[in-house]
Amino acid sequence: MQKKKIVFITGAGMSAESGISTFRDSDGLWENHRIEDVASPEGFKRNPKLVLDFYNARRKQLFEVEPNEAHKLIAQLEENFIVDIITQNVDDLHERAGSTKVLHLHGELRKARSTKNEKHCIAWDADLNEGELCPDGHQMRPHIVWFGEMVPEIENAMKIVQKADIVVVVGTSMQVYPAAGLVYEASSNADLYFIDPNPNISGMQKVKVFAKTATEGMKELVEILMK
Repeated sequence: MQKKKIVFITGAGMSAESGISTFRDSDGLWENHRIEDVASPEGFKRNPKLVLDFYNARRKQLFEVEPNEAHKLIAQLEENFIVDIITQNVDDLHERAGSTKVLHLHGELRKARSTKNEKHCIAWDADLNEGELCPDGHQMRPHIVWFGEMVPEIENAMKIVQKADIVVVVGTSMQVYPAAGLVYEASSNADLYFIDPNPNISGMQKVKVFAKTATEGMKELVEILMK
């Protein structure tokens, strides 16, 4: 029998239990910084050192945390399903938990790219500083999709969702576009699940909601899927 295809769309709540602070706190700040100062092309142009230092700190934090049980439960589903993950997170916790097909919509902390040519993108685990240049002589920057920038992987993500038998949204408010629109790409025959402590989803008739943390919701979902 052919394995069913599950697509997980994950956000900040997925990694919160690992100790990574959610992208935007209730006061609108990210790690005490205004979003426009550390997550926009204008902020980088205005104060590149601030932005580079900010992501250096986020990268260091990444090496101090581990995948949580929800990450591991998703990875284990590959034994019985074809599993794709589309994540808004810039950490690599899905990969470290064992998931093999992860598409990062908003970039990756452990990569850097040229400010001139975004196709020049390389693995990067050290601090990234002013004066770190790519081969064509341009400053390197974090491989992060900032506000106001295109999301290059969005079309690939849409195609993945369209082929899914099951779509599961975990740990995201589904308020940030274009990612928020992905769930509406699902086939009318697909089963839809939404896991978040504060579920906020509208306009969808047949979605099954788990108002729980990522781990608690995933435990319940796995029981349903494995029946």
